[in-house]
Amino acid sequence: MPTPERLFLLDGMALAYRAYFAFITRPLINSKGENTSAVYGFVTSLMKILEDERPEHIAVVFDTKEPTFRHTMYPKYKATRQKMPEDMSSQMEKLKEVVRAFNTPLLELPGFEADDIIGTLARRAEKENVLTYMVTGDKDFMQLISPLIKMFKPGKSQGEVEIIEEVGVHNKFGVTPDRVIDVLALIGDTSDNVPGVPGIGEKTAIPLIQKYGSLEELYNHLDDIPQKGVREKLTNNKDLAFLSKQLVTIHTDVPIKVDFHELRATKRDTSKLIRLFGELEFKALAGRLRDTEQFEADAKANAETLPAIQETSTISDVHQYHCVTDVAALDTLCANLSQAEVIVVDTETTSTNALIAGLVGLSFCTKEREAYYIPVKLKHIPDDSTAPLELWASNNQTKEFNHTDQALALEFVLGKIKPIMENPAIRKVGQNIKYDMLVLRSHGIETQGVFFDTMVASYILRADGQHNLDALAMEYFRYKMISFEELVGKGKNEKHITAVPLEAIANYSAEDADFTMRVYQHQLSELTKLQLLDLCTQLEFPLIAVLERMEASGISLDVAYLHNMSKDLERQIDGLVKDIHVLAGEEFNINSTQQLGNILFNKLNLRTVRKTKTGFSTDVNVLEELQGEHPLIDKMLDYRQLTKLKSTYVDALPQLLNPRTGRVHTSFNQTVAATGRLSSSDPNLQNIPIRTELGRAIRKAFVPGSPEMLIMSADYSQIELRVMAHMCGDEGLMEAFHNKEDIHTSTAAKVFGLEKDQITRDMRRKAKEVNFGIMYGIGPFGLANRLEISQTEAKEIIATYFVRFPKVKQYINDTIDTVRRSGYVSTLLGRRRYLPDINSRNFSVRSNAERQAINMPIQGTAADMIKVAMINLDKEILSRKLRSKMLLQVHDELVFEVPTQESDEMKKLVVEKMRSSLSLSVPVEVDVGTGKDWLEAH
Repeated sequence: MPTPERLFLLDGMALAYRAYFAFITRPLINSKGENTSAVYGFVTSLMKILEDERPEHIAVVFDTKEPTFRHTMYPKYKATRQKMPEDMSSQMEKLKEVVRAFNTPLLELPGFEADDIIGTLARRAEKENVLTYMVTGDKDFMQLISPLIKMFKPGKSQGEVEIIEEVGVHNKFGVTPDRVIDVLALIGDTSDNVPGVPGIGEKTAIPLIQKYGSLEELYNHLDDIPQKGVREKLTNNKDLAFLSKQLVTIHTDVPIKVDFHELRATKRDTSKLIRLFGELEFKALAGRLRDTEQFEADAKANAETLPAIQETSTISDVHQYHCVTDVAALDTLCANLSQAEVIVVDTETTSTNALIAGLVGLSFCTKEREAYYIPVKLKHIPDDSTAPLELWASNNQTKEFNHTDQALALEFVLGKIKPIMENPAIRKVGQNIKYDMLVLRSHGIETQGVFFDTMVASYILRADGQHNLDALAMEYFRYKMISFEELVGKGKNEKHITAVPLEAIANYSAEDADFTMRVYQHQLSELTKLQLLDLCTQLEFPLIAVLERMEASGISLDVAYLHNMSKDLERQIDGLVKDIHVLAGEEFNINSTQQLGNILFNKLNLRTVRKTKTGFSTDVNVLEELQGEHPLIDKMLDYRQLTKLKSTYVDALPQLLNPRTGRVHTSFNQTVAATGRLSSSDPNLQNIPIRTELGRAIRKAFVPGSPEMLIMSADYSQIELRVMAHMCGDEGLMEAFHNKEDIHTSTAAKVFGLEKDQITRDMRRKAKEVNFGIMYGIGPFGLANRLEISQTEAKEIIATYFVRFPKVKQYINDTIDTVRRSGYVSTLLGRRRYLPDINSRNFSVRSNAERQAINMPIQGTAADMIKVAMINLDKEILSRKLRSKMLLQVHDELVFEVPTQESDEMKKLVVEKMRSSLSLSVPVEVDVGTGKDWLEAH
């Protein structure tokens, strides 16, 4: 039987939305500040279909703005759908222009949705034995699937495609395609505001349609349904069910005057596409066109007037990856590495936890498109926490290690690379190189000469978005790398990394090293062009080694103290549970949202604050709003706080002790917070509450590792307010800091027009909220909520504040104006945060961007200051050969482990380096304390 012709029908709007949201965390923004994500994602999908599938027939189908027959039938149809984002809406005409430049037919018909046009053409083609692929991810299209109509569903990753046939429909809905509309009629569609039958979901609807065959037959047999609740829902909502069936049914008789035989993609207009891609700044796509087609004459003639297009060679990816499995090859590689100025290093290990990971292999790269992988022998050890970490593997894993015989001895390889990795003159580049440094440290190598980290550089270039290597390779080179999941498999087919064949892991690891080198070269140019290289080379990259030493050091815990604290909390929690049950008048599951909601809002008749799909909301915000209305609320808040602290810290911290060191090793993250602040994880020490007595008590568990040591804590005093005073240059604020006055009392005196000795605690509290609120762009509504006052009073306080401190207001206005022009805001050291929403027409979106613009230079500069201090302190501790260690960084605080005899020297050193980290026009104050634990030191 001859292969049928194929018709590809692209659901234009669905693909545009998918493309836009695929880049939502890291949107593609050109130099004019325009979002081009939707166009780029759509174009790459279209090009892939045109080039890979070469369909005989193709068309892109769009919805129109005009109401359809469904809106006439049900005015609420799609009424709840959010308006298309502005920065997506602005791309749609350009997207259609690009489609036309590809000379791909573009279809739309007022009064009809794209779904109906696609359905009509697919059925017409079916009658003539033409195979139709509906290119969309919309499940509604499953009702059309037949032997000659299939869904061509783009996957989550670039280039992935899922072909959905009849069996796929059954897997999704449990019925044949012609019965999909009956299931949808019952469950409805929230995205299109199709009502369905309220209270009927998939789990109920599918068995009903499977049993009765259709909506009509279901209603003919209502009396046969045993569940009374289901029967009542169906009876009471019959009209909605049949209306919904009409709404979800794709019409296949649209009066569109198109002969699908004529839907063909003719020769694309290369010159027009080159111009469009130049305007959109799609350099790689433009280079791709130049590689695959000759320019048209008019394109050549107008080349000088077009935006510059950077040539790329990423389409044909020629490379050489070598697997080093003999001594001679290793010697040659090490000789080359020893002579190289810059090398990329990457490790393959048995765990994402660097401090317990066994080393499986290492990759190196000295130039693009050539990389080397060295497999090493992973040995078995008994379950002994004192054993060397490189032996961390089980017997079974060792047996599955297919390339053991070809791998080189671990100790031999480490001996060869140690002089290279510890030579500071050889500059090291890596993707999240801190991880590799920690792994190598566990194997006796202290990496020197860290020069560049592509993950950190990505964060500096654009703090929002993804910074993993797969994402960077796709962003810079439109190249899909081998994923770890592809390497080891997933689910029941997942293999341990040591069971992966040598050729596969060698290719995977070498590719990582190669593309790290390529990304590095690209980023080096970008950082230089944007004048961000100094921020990297003088601050962020030197900080990596500091953080690596801190993570390797870890901090000791008083486990016995936490154990006793856990028991005490358990007693308090049990008491609260009993009190809550008494106040409720019955026993119930306190952790059940539904049961608690029933007690609060049905039995106790408290006012409903917020509802969710599943019933009453009882989250902490709701409980705080109800505080004071019933004694049970206060008890519940106490219960929630105690159980959270117990599970998150008191019980969890001892479980995180490293079996080899007996200490807790948190991970410090440089690429998370958009402001430049560090964050920590496993455990997250940034979130230990310090305003409550119980939260502070948790700090008491962090202790020095030996009796002759102390914990030292050094904390910047009101550093963000001092940074704000420096940035705005307001005389009133600066005078208060120079005179070492209490800044909140001084502010209160100016705002309320009183002498300082007349300021009450409440006035100081209000001034404090204003001082900190101003840095976060607080408005009257926010201040009124914080202070529990009227918006009128809050508005007066803010107005008076700006009269008394006029340059603060000027700073805010100037900052917002600057961001509107440039698209970004920056710290004193040049760290940037891009804020594309600053010009949004949506008030709430724009206001949020303005608040971020006001805050980021202040908070970001404070973050930069403590990072500079950390680098300088680390350098001084090493040069003086002190035994003191920097252990933690939490917000504006540094924590050290200090020998008693070094205490005085360290106090002077810490104060000096923290004060002098950045020159401000106001004094910088540092509070330092020591103690037998973190709480006492603070």
